[in-house]
Amino acid sequence: MLQLNTIKAHPGATTTRKRLGRGQGSGLGATAGKGDKGQLARSGGVARPGFEGGQMPLYRRIPKRGFKNPSRRTAAILNLGDIDRLGVKEVSLEALVAGNLIKGRYDRLTVLGNGALKSAVTVKAHRVSASAKEAIEKAGGKVELVPIPEGKKRQRNRDKKQAQAKK
Repeated sequence: MLQLNTIKAHPGATTTRKRLGRGQGSGLGATAGKGDKGQLARSGGVARPGFEGGQMPLYRRIPKRGFKNPSRRTAAILNLGDIDRLGVKEVSLEALVAGNLIKGRYDRLTVLGNGALKSAVTVKAHRVSASAKEAIEKAGGKVELVPIPEGKKRQRNRDKKQAQAKK
């Protein structure tokens, strides 16, 4: 029968720690299991992650593909069926974010004409498809197009120099 005073770890479950550098008789004295020479035998001798001893490392051998535009614009896309399911009277990017009805960070709102709309809704969006606009107005709603926000445009060096020359 198992009792608290008879519980033991399974054989090999626990091992005594290596006591390095404690004399020749221990088998781990002198070089303390680090070998004779080389970077790893030295104090502080640790290669950085990904270092392959001078060989061209894997992260540099493999080709890099693609590009992530840091200033990309993202659009929240809603269909008429989604708007009907939400059951709101006003649909705008600010209202959807405030009501936690869309997840993520979006710069623009696009409304597409998939699905059916049963109630009158006011839509304030950056883009509305022709079929969506027709269906919203048919249901007694209104469509207001919000101007697409202009991003900060970088001036080229040539343009900067011309502007300074005019001053």
